[in-house]
Amino acid sequence: MRALRGARPATQRRTLISAGGVRRPLVLAFAVVPHEHQGNIPVDERWTVSPRSESGPDGGRLQTGRWNKAPAELLDLLQLATELAAQAGRVHAAGARGSLQIETKSSSTDMVSQVDREAERLIVDGLRQARPDDAILAEEGSAREGTSGVRWVIDPLDGTTNFVYGYAAYGVSVAVEVDGVAKVGVVLDSANGLAYEAIAGHGAWCGEQRLAVREQTDLSHALLATGFSYDADERRRAGVALGCILGRVRDIRRSGSAALDLCHLAAGRVDGYYEVGLSPWDHAAGAVIAREAGADVRYLAASSARGQVVVAAYPRLMPSLLALLAEAGVVSTP
Repeated sequence: MRALRGARPATQRRTLISAGGVRRPLVLAFAVVPHEHQGNIPVDERWTVSPRSESGPDGGRLQTGRWNKAPAELLDLLQLATELAAQAGRVHAAGARGSLQIETKSSSTDMVSQVDREAERLIVDGLRQARPDDAILAEEGSAREGTSGVRWVIDPLDGTTNFVYGYAAYGVSVAVEVDGVAKVGVVLDSANGLAYEAIAGHGAWCGEQRLAVREQTDLSHALLATGFSYDADERRRAGVALGCILGRVRDIRRSGSAALDLCHLAAGRVDGYYEVGLSPWDHAAGAVIAREAGADVRYLAASSARGQVVVAAYPRLMPSLLALLAEAGVVSTP
């Protein structure tokens, strides 16, 4: 199978974290996640999918008023994306109760676990069975060409470091592109049991709540989210830029998950977001959700000449945010 550009197989050192090993406190730290902060909801009920029709001409399409004008083909893609994300979320929950096998990838701080790989395998196997002609691009190396014009862009566990440490900010990200354009986005916040869904042109939702960005226009009152590269030099540059930005905005948040940052923007929990050097699986689904909630999402050249900068914000906040990012040396042009 030929790998698509951007796939990153794990290659470096391996550490076994077990309940009886030297890193036992790390296991105990996340053994109570996500169960303690999610109440007593059984795993199989915590992540639910939208109901299917029992009869009628739609033959099992999603039956909710929020999507009643969406094309049947996109509804089918959303249904499958939601179901596969829910199954991967259950893999996360099961993994949080056991031992982890940790490897590193691009740097010593870029971790991957067997939970990442098991969640990806489950999603990819489901796609191969349900949609054998579609293309796939996934973080942990699963990739294939397709003939249908549909491509699935998957992060099976966005926020692996958070997951390993028991920090409740991680999830599953599944985007669906049709003829090169992202049309469906599903992000499951599996640490907190929240599912964010969007269909291009038909809005974004989290449960029964329609998502809408906060209409913040004053940069000095804006709460921004960002993230940092695994590359040490990029981190140093990000620190310098942050020093310039922090005094000009309300504050900064760093969740450790690009997909969730974009969902938080969509839900009005932050006012803007920027991050350098993301891969497609990091932002593909979250960008659909943020756009459908009213955000302006842009992909700009980084001043460091390393990849793109993803910038997202309420449209009337975007000009001042871009000007600040240019002044801070994050983007090459405002």
